[in-house]
Amino acid sequence: MRIGIFTDSYTPYISGLVTSEVMLKEALEKLGHTVYVVTANLENYKYTYDEKEKVIRIPGVPVGIYDARLTGIYPLQAIQTIKSWNLDVIHSQTEFGVGTFARIIAKQFNIPIVHTYHTMYEDYIHYITKGHFMEPSKKIVQYLTKFYCDKTITELIVPTQKTYDLFKEKYQIKRNVHIIPTGIEIEKFYKENFKKEEIIRLRRSLKISTKDFILTFVGRLGKEKSVDFLIEAHKKITSKYKNVKLLIIGDGPEMDDFLSLTKKLNLEDHIIFTGKVPWAMIPLYYQLSNVFVTASNTETQGLTLIEAMAASVPIVCLEDDSFKIAVVDDLNGYFFKSQDEYVNRISYLIDNPKEFKRLSNQARVSSEMHSSKYFALKVLGVYEIAIQNKVKNSKLHKLKNAVKKVFNGK
Repeated sequence: MRIGIFTDSYTPYISGLVTSEVMLKEALEKLGHTVYVVTANLENYKYTYDEKEKVIRIPGVPVGIYDARLTGIYPLQAIQTIKSWNLDVIHSQTEFGVGTFARIIAKQFNIPIVHTYHTMYEDYIHYITKGHFMEPSKKIVQYLTKFYCDKTITELIVPTQKTYDLFKEKYQIKRNVHIIPTGIEIEKFYKENFKKEEIIRLRRSLKISTKDFILTFVGRLGKEKSVDFLIEAHKKITSKYKNVKLLIIGDGPEMDDFLSLTKKLNLEDHIIFTGKVPWAMIPLYYQLSNVFVTASNTETQGLTLIEAMAASVPIVCLEDDSFKIAVVDDLNGYFFKSQDEYVNRISYLIDNPKEFKRLSNQARVSSEMHSSKYFALKVLGVYEIAIQNKVKNSKLHKLKNAVKKVFNGK
């Protein structure tokens, strides 16, 4: 099968979305399929085509959300190249920008289009509106999302039941909705793949002792990630346990605010900010971790949780439907609903090493069901449905036209 992935974000940009796209491309290629990528150029305003990697980058403009760019410029060169690919199916990863280009190409060349919904846009529009006109903006997002998913695509994929319910109950989408949790290359995170020496070097560079108990957060440092919750709760934790450190991996618009909060709470010796870390290095950082923590409630799935689990790191996370696809309470981690409950969960794991070990072992076992191969096979199944439905609808369209001609006496 010849597959075209259309996305606003791709390497070298770092995000959960990019991770899932790279993983899907590699997994599909391992299964013998040919995969092309069309994305926005994050470096400049030029059109480029990397024939070896099969990646087209079209001019993009900044949108005010981290380093992301959108595009409304669709070069003729790109259209001609995509036509030469002779795609069987298009898989769009964004509703706007390159997502619009995906719809144009799909209609022009009569290609079925599968779409995966990744982002709860209502939780992110404050970056663009700066807090103004929030309610009207949310209604516009709802309208555009509903129109996009009901009128312009063949099949829709969502990663969780939470997102499925959003589409079916709130947006009232009539389109087929397939729930397929995003997979990862779990093998990259297995602890046996890392040398003791490189772990020691990284530990020393971050001034982490072997006696320290490390709580780790990985993600963008944005308001919606609720990292301030973790920092404030850490004040309570360190009042009881002096050797517990919070490792915050990532960068973002709220970095300065989080640093200021850390200083205000006198936690500089207990919280480590790494800044932006190359994605290839992230698996190594998990090897320093004892527990992965997050208080975010804006995720569609939370791939970082699965990464941590593959590294034998148990999870302590906010009780949110997006995380329930990976985390089973008291099996591979714990849920919490309040700051006190969060602190109690962490304290329990510190005070009960046998329980901590049990959850760590189960985290590794649980990660197996989220392998990239399993994910790719499920997505291929949706591609096949999309192709079949496209053919069926095309035949039905031809039949309707033939019937009209008969009744019009032609």
